Amino acid sequence: MMGQGRLAAWGIGLAALIALPFVYRDPYHLHILVLILIWSFAYTSWSMMGRFGLVSLGHGGFMGIGAYVTALLWNHLGLSPWIGIPVSMIAAGALALIVGYPCFRFRITGHYFVLVTLALSGIVLQVITATRDYTGGSLGYTPNRASGNKLLALQFDDKTTWYLIALAIWLFGIVVWHWVDRSMARHALEAISEDEDAAAAAGVDVTAEKLKITLLSALMTALAGAIYCQYQMFITPDTVSGIAVSLQMVFAAIVGGLFVSLGPTVGAIITILLAESLRIGFGTKAVGWDNLVYGVLLVLFIIFLPKGILGSVLDRLKPQRKVSPNS
Repeated sequence: MMGQGRLAAWGIGLAALIALPFVYRDPYHLHILVLILIWSFAYTSWSMMGRFGLVSLGHGGFMGIGAYVTALLWNHLGLSPWIGIPVSMIAAGALALIVGYPCFRFRITGHYFVLVTLALSGIVLQVITATRDYTGGSLGYTPNRASGNKLLALQFDDKTTWYLIALAIWLFGIVVWHWVDRSMARHALEAISEDEDAAAAAGVDVTAEKLKITLLSALMTALAGAIYCQYQMFITPDTVSGIAVSLQMVFAAIVGGLFVSLGPTVGAIITILLAESLRIGFGTKAVGWDNLVYGVLLVLFIIFLPKGILGSVLDRLKPQRKVSPNS
């Protein structure tokens, strides 16, 4: 009964989300919802690794590759994003394997792994900024507007269309999260996060399992970057790549709830609304304030609410087992 009730709740919620843009058409609010859904997918992608103790600060690099490779292939080679997006995902996945394999093979874990991924994110940011003749550098980059088939160019002016695309991407991320959660890989990765040596002794291929979840996370993050680029039609190194974007992913996933499928979505609601509130309230005076607030809140949540907002709420809603006096 509990499972049926949960499925019914998901069905009703999904139906309401699909119907929303046809009932409420305000362009600004739909724009905010599209951003929340796209970033929710990006944060969910990061949580694929983060929930198993693989804390990466390199995902800003994967997102940047997804965005810039897709746009560059369209502008310079005329390759449709339907081709460019898979190519950008392959590029991000290849980079994840190149960096991940030696780290996992030679047991580079903990703080050292964080530093390696931090360097990766910084390198991607610097490459994008330095190759300004192609990427526009710090001034940003704009994909060329399609003069013909909008579907082929994956460019739409209608917010409703983009909302439905973003909703599909978000739902795909939730489905993948649950697929990993119910797979044998979850048990293997949990064993690895507890004790690598014990997991290896039990027959778990530690390097392979870590590489698989890293590859999956990188591919999804690159997809998020590409979709964000196609929606916004303007990207800069600071908005889709670099250390700040990676830290934003960490903050959102932890604050929302790292071990709950909808936790990153809650984190996205907080980050997008916070950034938008600062932009409206303070304008250019508030540039960078969101990162400061993220840092302060992250420390507070790790100390006082380690399971995040949604994780803590669900814990409180769970029925408490009564212990009999004789037990």
